[in-house]
Amino acid sequence: MIQLSIYTTLGCHLCAQLEALVVTLANQDVSLHHIEISDDDALVERYGIRIPVLVDNDGVELDRGFDLVRLSDWLRDRGWLDEASLAALTTPPESASPVGAHQRSGRRFLG
Repeated sequence: MIQLSIYTTLGCHLCAQLEALVVTLANQDVSLHHIEISDDDALVERYGIRIPVLVDNDGVELDRGFDLVRLSDWLRDRGWLDEASLAALTTPPESASPVGAHQRSGRRFLG
């Protein structure tokens, strides 16, 4: 199990986004220890404009982990990235034409 800490605060939508990405991209179960920064002035000073900050057991921090490239590189460096999950997030779906659609002279028509 991957054990990480996340510096966060109440109502942080970027923190929620990061949590969802970590769980989706990890190649094993993830345990996230939430550290609320608003309870400590020193934490607010250090992390107030940087949250969410993800931290591994070695104390290595990742700022802006909600950025898919940064997070996937960080997880890959630790051997925790599920490459298939990353591919599923980054590969555009094959576009299918709507039923009954046709193309004439470069224009698409329905029906």
